[in-house]
Amino acid sequence: MTLPSSRTATQDALIAQWRTAWPQALAAWSRFTRLRDARLCQSRVEAAKEGLSGSFAMIRLMDQSVVVDMETVSAIGLQDYAVEILAHEIGHHVLAPGSATDQFRLLARMRRALPTLERHAALAANLYTDLFINDRLQRQANLRMADIYRLLAKAGGNAAGKSQSGVWALYMRIYEYLWSLDQGSLGGNSEVQRLDTDAWLGARLIRVYANDWMNGAGRFATLLLPYLVDDIEAQKAMNAWHDTKDAAEGCDPYGAQEIEQEEIDGAIHPVNDARISGSDDDGHAPTQPVTHSKGQTREPFEYGEILKAAGIKLSDHEIAVRYYRERALPHLLPFPTRLLAAAPEPQLEGLEPWEIGDPLDQIDWLQSVMQSPRPIPGLTTMRRTYGEEMGVIRSQLPVDLDMYIDSSGSMPNPQVQTSYLTLAGAIIALSALRAGARVQVTLWSGKNEYTATPGFVGDDKQILGVLTKFYGGATCFPIHQLRDTFSKPRARSTHILMISDDGITTMFDQDEKGGSGWDVAAKALAAGGAGGTMALNLPASWENGPNSAWMQKSVDDLKRARCEQGWEIFAVTQFDELMAFARAFSRRHYSDHAATAAQAQGKTP
Repeated sequence: MTLPSSRTATQDALIAQWRTAWPQALAAWSRFTRLRDARLCQSRVEAAKEGLSGSFAMIRLMDQSVVVDMETVSAIGLQDYAVEILAHEIGHHVLAPGSATDQFRLLARMRRALPTLERHAALAANLYTDLFINDRLQRQANLRMADIYRLLAKAGGNAAGKSQSGVWALYMRIYEYLWSLDQGSLGGNSEVQRLDTDAWLGARLIRVYANDWMNGAGRFATLLLPYLVDDIEAQKAMNAWHDTKDAAEGCDPYGAQEIEQEEIDGAIHPVNDARISGSDDDGHAPTQPVTHSKGQTREPFEYGEILKAAGIKLSDHEIAVRYYRERALPHLLPFPTRLLAAAPEPQLEGLEPWEIGDPLDQIDWLQSVMQSPRPIPGLTTMRRTYGEEMGVIRSQLPVDLDMYIDSSGSMPNPQVQTSYLTLAGAIIALSALRAGARVQVTLWSGKNEYTATPGFVGDDKQILGVLTKFYGGATCFPIHQLRDTFSKPRARSTHILMISDDGITTMFDQDEKGGSGWDVAAKALAAGGAGGTMALNLPASWENGPNSAWMQKSVDDLKRARCEQGWEIFAVTQFDELMAFARAFSRRHYSDHAATAAQAQGKTP
């Protein structure tokens, strides 16, 4: 649909007016502020193509952009507030959240303080950061932020949600305290004493944490919680102001895994914070600078919810791939390399007569002519003699990896909770890729339930894509996969790694052709040429004898595999011990030092 020419001209003039306001909006923060020019969309359709919907403005952290829907701006009546609105959006880039990582951290703290109402974390985070931005612009840049709220109140309560939303009433009363305005002057209803007290606490929070806004997030969310409980329409009513809803869309989700100590300790009501309430006997020590709680990471499900709240649009499987890649990276170690000597180099040692019967191409004609211009075989004809010198070691060949991960019902779903099998597999596989090796990963469960990479690959996405899937079925090792992989010796040495529990002994059953799994395993080890390892969830005393006849067979099979075929078996009593196994596995078998020593001894590392 084409806009009428008069309306188009009006919109063009408005956009030109707002473009001239952009430098002034930047200067409201600093004359050194630099961002790409705002994307001013003439219509809602154009704004939707930029990813803006529901609100009249938004930010994109991925490319540090500001997007404004000018049609909606006109409909609301905010045409004359270009500097205020643009400066507000710039504030999200400059002050809060500022980056995708801080947006993830902020949402995590909000979720922690909103039990059962985590879905409102994005709204709470937006309201919270808006308070810091608007307070600074109103008081320090002398912009008309309060007038915008007055205009919305006059335009109609439903647009701002003031007549239905207790959240909005609290929010407006906080601004009135911050800016020393008369009660109700911004259109909020603050007749309830509890609301007035909470608003005072909210204003104190904004002042106290003005230079440390991240650490006040949990306190603000706790303050907002009872209003969200009573006001289920709050999010719908304030969508027009939700300008950070999809702020992190397209960003790399790094930094959302670790649980910070302040995230845990900061989910308290502001009245219990002495810095806010002024009370000395509230039972809480003064807030300390944020410290990272080492070793604490959130579960994949919560990680995914934070990413979705930030606007990142990925499937649960794609989120799991990101999760395990990020968790594996700090643990990567160099992978096995096998030293290869260069071919022996010929060395000239001298000359000797060339006689009839010697190969004709061995005659050194230059030396022969120097002896006599008339060549006489055996007398004046000469040839060179060579010796051999061992070549210098010039190259290293990484040992490839063939890895089999159990995904039966006894294993955790990596897309919901932390799977240390998946994490250990990711650490080892990514270490291999870093060294230039190729990796094949097979995820297996019941009969005909298996997924594998397309052979030995160097693509971490393909590898993690297999590792993060889940079956949760019965237990039946895919013997044919091992058999077909090593049907003939591989050109590159390959180590075979099994991560499972006692169910791994199904690999010694008969395959679909009636062949023995023992034979398949033996041929695979021989063809791979770099040994095999089993990391199994077993009791530490598994060799001393089980409590059942069924377990006895598994123990006997594992002992036989170790003694007859040379499998190295590591008992992992708790799945989280697989982390230590993954690091020790690389150090023990595949460090350059181990490979060099094995090469010198003529052994396979």
